[in-house]
Amino acid sequence: MIDLGELRHGPDPEPPPRPPRANGRPVRGALVLLLVLATLGSAAVPPPRPAAVTLPAQLAAETLLTADLFVVLDPDPEQPTRRRMSAFRLPDGLLLWQTAVPVQGRSWGIMLAGDTLLVTVYEVLPPEQSVLSMAFDRETGAYRWQQPGRPDTLADGNVLLQSGADDEPVSLRAVDPCCGTVRWQLTKAADYVSLRFRARGVDRVVLHRRSGFTEVHDAITGTELAHADLRPPEGGSFLSVQVVNDLLLTSRGAPATITAYGLDRLDRRWSITTTDRIDFINDCGPVLCPQRHGAALWGVDPAAGQVLWRSDRWAGLFAYDGRVVATAAGAVGIPPQRLFVVDPMTGRELADLGRWELAQVGPDDPLIGVRPHPDGGMVVAELDVRAGRARVLDVLPDVAGDCQASVGLLLCQRTDGSYRLSRMPR
Repeated sequence: MIDLGELRHGPDPEPPPRPPRANGRPVRGALVLLLVLATLGSAAVPPPRPAAVTLPAQLAAETLLTADLFVVLDPDPEQPTRRRMSAFRLPDGLLLWQTAVPVQGRSWGIMLAGDTLLVTVYEVLPPEQSVLSMAFDRETGAYRWQQPGRPDTLADGNVLLQSGADDEPVSLRAVDPCCGTVRWQLTKAADYVSLRFRARGVDRVVLHRRSGFTEVHDAITGTELAHADLRPPEGGSFLSVQVVNDLLLTSRGAPATITAYGLDRLDRRWSITTTDRIDFINDCGPVLCPQRHGAALWGVDPAAGQVLWRSDRWAGLFAYDGRVVATAAGAVGIPPQRLFVVDPMTGRELADLGRWELAQVGPDDPLIGVRPHPDGGMVVAELDVRAGRARVLDVLPDVAGDCQASVGLLLCQRTDGSYRLSRMPR
């Protein structure tokens, strides 16, 4: 836990001797006294809490926070499978527009691509329909287009739509978000797809067949860059195929064999065998972190495949600011969970940040943690991974959780479903 210090109160010291009576004029003494009192009074006033704006929403709403817009996707109280979308101007919270989403469904998402809002229905009614994405104008809420598939933003600002049920091949379509114009498409291209994400969006698409045949495509143009048959010599299938930075990584078996290929040429770089099954390979900044679900983590040099360390302590980790933030292995349960700062090169613990639930943050925003306060509300802190400490910013008395921090704004849900928006405390 984070030691925030405590207030101590010992016995009062003996009162100082009475000072000699001032010889100056009474008016001068009164002015000096008033000045001192005013100075002390202003020093004792705490900094004002950032002014907050209440934004209406229901408990089951999906939300999106941008630099100047807050978008809410609310269920219809009379028909929960329908949604209404509302947009509020920031930071004053003025309602700009509302519109009904013309599709029914159970599971929803919302994202921004340029000046287009994309609403995705993952469980479309009736149930035999596939995933569907709909586009709306960001400024007016006007409906633009709809197409099958779930969206990801491409590095050039276009949108990649993946469609196909679980038992059928995946089809891909790159479209202009403004009007849905198709830039390139691949129909029934693969059994499953991996993407490489960069700061601006996806720039590589990897198509996998269960047979082991793999293709790498430029996500901007759809052009094939490489293809290869990656089946193991002895046959069988992979447990996982992942893209991490410039590598395509396959793992299979238990003990697991991990093989790395250069992403753009599918040239074999190295292969290692671990002592256990591998369920996932994490990006730990300067190293790769293969992991067995919930326990057993390795640090691997991505250039040579050398195992640098192994630990049973860590799980649920991610790279941030040159370090790794991890939870303790086996620490299951509802957040907040205890967070540790780990050296990615050695696996050694560098700091204990305490128990926090992470708020959603943008890529260039500080890491923000929240946790319930014993007297109600939420404690908000900035988690300084480099310094290995948590700096408490504020206690929000009327907040239940589901916090997002972006571009200097802090958005948290209240117990009635509405949202509290304020400038980030300093």
